[in-house]
Amino acid sequence: MNKRILKLALPSIISNITVPLLGLVDVTITGHMGESRYMAAIAVGSMLFNITYWMFSFLRFGTGGMTAQLYGAGGEVGHTLVRSSATALTVAATILLLQVPLFRLAMWFIAPEPDIISTIHTYYNICVWGTVPSLLLYVFTGWFVGMQNTRLPMLISITQNIVNICLSCFFVYALGMKIEGVALGTLIAQWSGALIACVIIATKYRDVLRRLDFLHCIRHKVPLQGAGNVNITIFIRTLFLIAVNLYFIEAGAKGGSVILAVNSVLMQMFILYTYVMDGFAFAAEALCGRYHGAADKQNFSAALRGVWLWSAMLTLAYTLLYAVGGEAFLRLLTDDAAVRSAAIDYLPWAIAIPVCGVAAFVWDGVFVGITKTMGMLWGTMGGAIAFFLIYFLLYPTLHNHSLWLAFNAYLLFRGIVQSVIYIREDYSVDAQTSKD
Repeated sequence: MNKRILKLALPSIISNITVPLLGLVDVTITGHMGESRYMAAIAVGSMLFNITYWMFSFLRFGTGGMTAQLYGAGGEVGHTLVRSSATALTVAATILLLQVPLFRLAMWFIAPEPDIISTIHTYYNICVWGTVPSLLLYVFTGWFVGMQNTRLPMLISITQNIVNICLSCFFVYALGMKIEGVALGTLIAQWSGALIACVIIATKYRDVLRRLDFLHCIRHKVPLQGAGNVNITIFIRTLFLIAVNLYFIEAGAKGGSVILAVNSVLMQMFILYTYVMDGFAFAAEALCGRYHGAADKQNFSAALRGVWLWSAMLTLAYTLLYAVGGEAFLRLLTDDAAVRSAAIDYLPWAIAIPVCGVAAFVWDGVFVGITKTMGMLWGTMGGAIAFFLIYFLLYPTLHNHSLWLAFNAYLLFRGIVQSVIYIREDYSVDAQTSKD
């Protein structure tokens, strides 16, 4: 079982690590264009699209969980691919039709400096056409994970990043383009990734496609109990995630530029942890979904124990690493003495993140796999409520410390709520089989 877990987790971890490289290259290219407005436009534009795509992450998670169960049960796994792709195309078409009012709304909400709005608009007008491939890639990635294959998403992600980096550099440095060159590189890379995924599905999974009745897939429900509620619960849960993460940034900004920089630097310790834990969450999703669909209690329990064991070991390793090397890590990230000095005061909160967050990551993967996403929603909703209550109650006395305490409580509360729900609802294979 450990080999199966690592076979699924390691490619996902590698895929996660490639993501920040892409943003780093974009920032580096725009940072050498001679005007700060290009960097600002990239920052605002990227945030706008990241939030938009994040809102529709149910396309990734819902597809993965339902596919994994159908795979384990020996069902028609192509059903989820067709239905989820149709949903992705519908959402993308809606965004494209409403792109002008959506941009105006975003500019009103974000309120950037007036002199960079036109530059943001240039970036937006090009990258918005990447909505179709980006949402389809959510579906394809989820489907591959459900099919017990995380290696393909890794290869697609790496290829996509290489295309983006090469084309962005070519457009900017060889052709003399500015922000539009970076945007075009991103757009072509997004379409390249989606097309590569389509080719892989058409060749590697041709037998799945041959068995499909496309009209039947769209008109009739996926044969999984409660599958109709999966996407909406994940969507609502995502809104709570976005609310917490955006407010964390906004609240940090209240403390001034030094505190904002401190929070940004320390948050990198959380992000590094998520790269690895997301990989094991994906493994839990694929394996627990597969064995839940197959009503295989022995392998389901083994997969759950294995994911928990690996997660516990990695959490211990991260905690020790941050406790011993936290200050050295701060020196690596910034040479600003004021930021480093202030960050040391908040370092214990960052060290506590792995312990507070481990259960949330594991249960997210399990709940997605067995498509019991209401447990995820209740956990995230409860964690978000705890976050805002703790922050607003303690901010007058603890200031930025209250923000970090609230964030750790948010992670911890998510895991506790989901643990209670899993035990109370008895989501074991035997229990679900008897209920069905």
